[in-house]
Amino acid sequence: QVDFAFVVWRSFPERIVGFPARSHFWDAARRRWGSTAAPANRLSMVLTAAAVYHRYYHSLFTHYLPPALRALVDRLAACEDVLMNLLVAAVTKLPPIKVTQRRELGERGEQQVTAAAGGAARSSPPPDCLEQLAGWFGHMPLVSSQLRLDPVLFKDPVSILRKKYRHLEKP
Repeated sequence: QVDFAFVVWRSFPERIVGFPARSHFWDAARRRWGSTAAPANRLSMVLTAAAVYHRYYHSLFTHYLPPALRALVDRLAACEDVLMNLLVAAVTKLPPIKVTQRRELGERGEQQVTAAAGGAARSSPPPDCLEQLAGWFGHMPLVSSQLRLDPVLFKDPVSILRKKYRHLEKP
């Protein structure tokens, strides 16, 4: 699965490619931005603990962002993932790519990734995190997407000459 995520990232090096996804939304009742980990067709963030991204974004995160913003992220637990996704979306104007996990792992696999990422504290950022970071950027740079890539459906070993829809793949 990690090898597949790396192969996908090599095809899309300007994006974050990873496993657990989150989505942002505008909460009209509270008049603020929020995020959810509920399964949905749309995603706009990928947790960086189980993701592949270009080291350029890591250097931007470390050297470009003001120290006050990094201090804010340090105070708000589980906010680094949100900030990294906001930074990459602000630079590229592109959404992340979610790589689906094997079917037999199901929910247990995502719980293991979440546990490896720091447990329940890291699974959902605090409500103020997204709102404060979007305020710093001056707008909401996150872009929603429905793109998910599944290793079962990616580059199968069947000859292109035997396929019904040959034009969908590069020769």
